[in-house]
Amino acid sequence: MLINCVAYQEGKKLRDIPIEDISEYIQIPDCFVWVALKDADHSELQQMQQEFSLHDLAVEDARSGHQRPKIEEYGDSLFTVMHSVELLNGELNVGEVDVFVAENYVLSIRNRTQHHFLGVRARCEREPEHLKKGTAFVLYALMDAVVDGYFPVMDALESELEEIEEQIFTKGSQRINVERLYQLKRKVIVLKHAVAPLIEAVGKLDGGRVPPIFINTKEYFRDVHDHLHRINTSIDSIRDTISTAIQVSLSMVSIDENEVNKRLAAYAAIFAVATAFVGIWGMNFQHMPELEWKYGYPFALTLVTTICGYLYYRFKKTGWL
Repeated sequence: MLINCVAYQEGKKLRDIPIEDISEYIQIPDCFVWVALKDADHSELQQMQQEFSLHDLAVEDARSGHQRPKIEEYGDSLFTVMHSVELLNGELNVGEVDVFVAENYVLSIRNRTQHHFLGVRARCEREPEHLKKGTAFVLYALMDAVVDGYFPVMDALESELEEIEEQIFTKGSQRINVERLYQLKRKVIVLKHAVAPLIEAVGKLDGGRVPPIFINTKEYFRDVHDHLHRINTSIDSIRDTISTAIQVSLSMVSIDENEVNKRLAAYAAIFAVATAFVGIWGMNFQHMPELEWKYGYPFALTLVTTICGYLYYRFKKTGWL
């Protein structure tokens, strides 16, 4: 689906143009065309390839989707893949943003995501002094919007972790806590897979051999690089906290099991005493003085009850019961 197709010159919008006129406008000096597509199909990608002379391998990656975040050079153009991460109904939705950039065009394609870049285009048009820097600044604005989208996801994951931590020492909730922690860990890994490869990719645009069209925008991509490092550090911190919380929860389960085992052992000891006395007096020997004593039975019951009661008191005092 075509979202918009706009021509810009010297930082200002010229006009919306039809796709058929793209090849004419990209020939104009100091002019570039910015095309935005959503869930582009095969025919649309083929048409864009013809208009912009896109590399076959880059187009194939955009067509197949599900690419790892990366930045690749193809002659004088760049192909960038980013993952947009959104929190929808408690679950993470991972989309893909593919951007083709050259000196005279920007082609952005978003797939499987609700995130839109209308605000990015409006921001660029409000800042003509920055838009004069050309297509490199447009790529920065798109990348900055994607990276900024990671922060609310991080905040939501941290809030969920804090909520689980408050329930860790609640009796009887250990199993639920462990399940929630593992679900949270999966979400964190999803975000990690979006952020970590992009750190390495963006590093190519603010250090080392920077492509010529990005020479004047290195400081902007350095800012994106710093944001990604902050997010990555927070992700590592959350992962460590989750691992610790899981260990604590499992330890709480072991403690509860030990409490149960202690109770069972205490009751077993109490009944063992009663069983021992009953077993002795239940033996049918001929010479047993107790058999002819009229108070033998009440005495036996009193003795067994007294000893069992004393044991119960001692176990209760030590915390076993």
